[in-house]
Amino acid sequence: MGEFELIERYFAAVGATRSDVVLGVGDDAAVLSVPAGEELVACTDTLVAGRHFPDGFEAADIGWRSLAVNLSDLAAMGAAPAWALLALTLPALDEDWLEGFVTGFAALANAHGVALVGGDTTRGPLCMTVQALGTVPRGTALRRRGARAGDLVYVTGWPGDAAAGLALLTGRLSGSGANRGALEAKFRRPEPRVAFGIRLRGIASACIDVSDGLAADLGHLAAASGVGAVVRAEELPLSRALYTLAGEARARDFALGGGDDYELVFTVPPAARPTLARLTAGAGAPACHCIGEIVAGRGVRVVGERGELPVPRGWDHFRA
Repeated sequence: MGEFELIERYFAAVGATRSDVVLGVGDDAAVLSVPAGEELVACTDTLVAGRHFPDGFEAADIGWRSLAVNLSDLAAMGAAPAWALLALTLPALDEDWLEGFVTGFAALANAHGVALVGGDTTRGPLCMTVQALGTVPRGTALRRRGARAGDLVYVTGWPGDAAAGLALLTGRLSGSGANRGALEAKFRRPEPRVAFGIRLRGIASACIDVSDGLAADLGHLAAASGVGAVVRAEELPLSRALYTLAGEARARDFALGGGDDYELVFTVPPAARPTLARLTAGAGAPACHCIGEIVAGRGVRVVGERGELPVPRGWDHFRA
């Protein structure tokens, strides 16, 4: 099988069918129709074998994750996802692996109405780069910049679960049964908070997704806004599975410093708290927890019952 037959067989019709795709897979570039009054939001992420997922990871889970990490970025902007492009590098042609990868990718793409509209395939060490594109009504995109002193800090879901799941897969944490399965599932197939990000338009003053660790990503938001943040350790939401397998202290470390959650950390003015409560009471809304507040100054502080606690630095590909 050659490259172009590979593309036609596996990627020509992946994801949702959309009327705004004027020209999709198979030409030199895609032609897309952006709705009137909307702004285009674009993001891209690369996953590398052995760096972003362990060797031997299921192909379907890799396909899912490769799109999920990008949809999470769109969610943090309040954008509705529409299209994706995929650059896939393979060490060899493995049709079983490709079937699994496309199955996982397509499952998430269809769930969010995303059409695969182009990309590239080449031979080399296993990695994949996805560019996702979505839209927001003009002037409504969420940003990292916008938090103000006095705003409340919230996080969706249960931070730390995915990092613990990876630790289980790589032997850095031990456990079995339903708790292990629940944590591994959070790493294998993160659920980007797309619908909730859209609902946060006009409510959140700033937003970011958790990819490098809660404390680190909150730090990025605070730096962009020119403020500081205080996290109350006792308010960190720890899932039962994480608490059971890791214990309180290590679970807190996973929650603050573990990456790959793809939850949303966002801020809201105190006056918007009732509106947020109504938003999170709706069907399908994720759990949301208030974990601290924005303060004047710089940096992130974590405060426990007995004073300040160390702040994890989070993930950085190029830190020594």
